Amino acid sequence: MNVEQLKTDILILGTGGAGLFAALHAHKANPDLDITIVSKGLLGKCGCTRMVQGGYNVALNPGDSVERHFMDTIEGGRWLPHQALAWTLVTTAIERVRELENEIGCFFDRNADGTLHGKAFAGQTFDRTVHKGDLTGIEIVNRLMEQVWARPKIRRLEEHRAVALIPAADGSLSGALLIDVRTGEFRYVAAQAVLLATGGGPTMYRYHTPSGDKSMDGLAMALRLGLPLRDMEMVQFHPTGLLAGPDTRMTGTVLEEGLRGAGGHLLNGALHRFMADYDEKLERATRDVVSRAIHAEMRAGRTTPNGGVYIKMGHLGPAHVAKEFKGMVDRCRDCGFDLAGGLVEVVPTAHYFMGGAICDVNTATEFPGLFVAGEDASGMHGANRLGGNGVANSTVFGGIAGDAMPRWIADNEPGHRAPDAHALDAEIERALYPFGQKSGDLNALREKLLDAMWDDVGVVRDRAGLERGIAAIDRLETELLATGVSDADRRFNLTWHDWLNLRSLCEVSRVIALAALKRENSRGAHFRSDFPEPGDLATSTFTVARQTRDGIEIGERSVEFTHVKPGETLLRDRIAAE
Repeated sequence: MNVEQLKTDILILGTGGAGLFAALHAHKANPDLDITIVSKGLLGKCGCTRMVQGGYNVALNPGDSVERHFMDTIEGGRWLPHQALAWTLVTTAIERVRELENEIGCFFDRNADGTLHGKAFAGQTFDRTVHKGDLTGIEIVNRLMEQVWARPKIRRLEEHRAVALIPAADGSLSGALLIDVRTGEFRYVAAQAVLLATGGGPTMYRYHTPSGDKSMDGLAMALRLGLPLRDMEMVQFHPTGLLAGPDTRMTGTVLEEGLRGAGGHLLNGALHRFMADYDEKLERATRDVVSRAIHAEMRAGRTTPNGGVYIKMGHLGPAHVAKEFKGMVDRCRDCGFDLAGGLVEVVPTAHYFMGGAICDVNTATEFPGLFVAGEDASGMHGANRLGGNGVANSTVFGGIAGDAMPRWIADNEPGHRAPDAHALDAEIERALYPFGQKSGDLNALREKLLDAMWDDVGVVRDRAGLERGIAAIDRLETELLATGVSDADRRFNLTWHDWLNLRSLCEVSRVIALAALKRENSRGAHFRSDFPEPGDLATSTFTVARQTRDGIEIGERSVEFTHVKPGETLLRDRIAAE
């Protein structure tokens, strides 16, 4: 097949916070380099960063410190984070939030004395979440988008989906294979350095928050390339996803952490405030704890009409709630709920993926020339991400990647390597596969995946359920490979892209389930009812998944406590750590 071939120096797959920051930093580091960014949808209008409501964790207040932020991150991650990555996150966040304000042009909410306002988020010992009302992500992405538009040398390929990372004949990285969604044509982009920043998006669960275009494509591509992926069992469920019934896509969308941080109450179907039955921190416990508590109430049948629980904010004053959380009040009103003064039904919803590709503090992977940032990367959060650390992670490490790639090109002078022709042809054939099969009901297959992952690989897991889930994924993938696309016209063929999305989701879902089966203890977002104890913190390990010719291999590596060990703290005042 004749495939259009393009060349660029730096290829950035993804246009969320990580990808856009990387483009701006790379351009600043070396304006002579050709930079190309690839967006599965429209620039600034797709992905998850713009959906961020809560805010940006950063230690700015004199009563706070990077050490405190670091300890919250490590303890919240149940001692599984890569400590050098976590330290880089909390220290660089200070620089990055100043950059967002002074160079990018973001406006965040401020206190009366002019300092940045930090709101309360669960799982943290200090109110450090900087925000723009409850629409922080839109503010950040809109300003980043404007900065990219102002730099014509940053080439944009919108409505292009990446389907494969292509090696060179010598085994190094050559570039990436894309599909132009508008024309259906393939494009191969050769690059000296590639950043994988497509975002995570665990949309394989019945209830999920990410945008519909997210399908774990980046990790599916990394898996096929043979990259090691860590912490793949760690799927974060946000405790309060809107539960508006099965007939609206609004079901599953997140009602942000700040509601509970501000003093919101969770009630079961009998209007009992139940968090006191599970944790002394009540609604301000970490996301994993609150999600499991809600799940337990649901399993016990103490539910609302749609099968979840309620969040109540009215006791804080309807006018106050309407002012502080306008975006969410409006969203709930659109679905028939009164967040400011009434009760809103909520359910745990798959929100963030702590698993991802292994990288160093400069975002480099073990594959020369391939870098990773944002939700495609792993190690920063361990077993549980603190609310507010997500967008900080994307912007911090996106900027680092943008600084690192020009340096790597200058130091290594890799040039443009010709792609491995066999690998390129195989990936094109793989993408075209559904056109050779008899058409079928893709939505029914997707529904099966949603149920299998929610029921058996969800908030609470056990061996029997995980084995049942793995078998269901295997059957589902077999059905998918026997199901094709009827319309042979590839232009804006959304059914074809639905098929590709579902295949990526199946591949990553299997790794999630296998890693969850491997971890026979309970840490953070991963809870095994048959192994409910966390295990010995001092001998903590993280899972590592890799695809080989024989299938998926799941191993373990020891956590390196480079900054602090379990039982210790970086805080001088131990009381402050408690």
